[in-house]
Amino acid sequence: MRLALLAAALAIGVPTHASEAVRIDRSVFIERVQHSEGRTVRTLAPAESLSRGDRVVLMLNWYAPTASNIGFVVSSRVPERLAFERVGSAAYQVSVDGGRTWGPLSTRRLGTRRANESDVTDVRWIISREDAARGRGMLTYSAQVR
Repeated sequence: MRLALLAAALAIGVPTHASEAVRIDRSVFIERVQHSEGRTVRTLAPAESLSRGDRVVLMLNWYAPTASNIGFVVSSRVPERLAFERVGSAAYQVSVDGGRTWGPLSTRRLGTRRANESDVTDVRWIISREDAARGRGMLTYSAQVR
C-alpha cells in the first residue's frame, strides 16, 4: 500500500494548454520536524515510502524553452490518500469536483457547505507569459497521508 501511494503521488503534475516542450519533474518529500533547545527545525527528506500521518511536500519543477512567451497551466491531481493542506504560492486555484470547476478555496462549495482543504481534489497554477519566458519555475503543495 505504501509503494502504491508513493507511486500515485509521483504521478501528479500534468501540464495542460502547454507547448509540448514544457517539461515537469515531480518529486515527493517527507517533512520532518525536530525540536531542539526551544527551536523547531523542519527538514525535507526524499520519500521512499509513506505512512498514515506523514506530512509530505510535493514539488513540481517546470522547464519551458526560454524563447517561449506562451503562458500555460500546470494542474495536479491530489491523490485520494492525501489530504491537501496548503500551496507554496498565492497564485493558484483548486477544484473540489475532480477538475470540473476551479477557483479560490474560499469560493468552492460542496452542496450547501463551504469546501475545506480536505475536499480539494486538484490544484492548478496559471503560468503567465512573463513567468514562462524565465524558462523554469517551482510549484509546491503540502498534504498529509490519510
